Amino acid sequence: MDIILIYCTVPDKKSAKNIANTLIKHHLAACISMTDRVESIFSWDGDYCKEKEILLTIKTIRNNFEKINSIINEIHPYSVPEVIAVPVINCSEDYMKWIAHETN
Repeated sequence: MDIILIYCTVPDKKSAKNIANTLIKHHLAACISMTDRVESIFSWDGDYCKEKEILLTIKTIRNNFEKINSIINEIHPYSVPEVIAVPVINCSEDYMKWIAHETN
């Protein structure tokens, strides 16, 4: 089973909770951690931007990526949301079983 982490930044707690609640309700993620006060510096349409955001770390299985990506793009307030998946190389067996159980 392939466990992945999906990173997604959002502008505020309302957006963070909306995405987290939707994904958990549909059993697409086992857990979503919200890290507040992330400062992002980026270029957007040639402008230098600096924003305070909330970082979501979504724990799930690889098979759920496309559904999660679709839902995030549907309800996210940004026109181009960050949805980046990275593989988990190692994980405790119990934690892996829990993620599998919660996302099936």
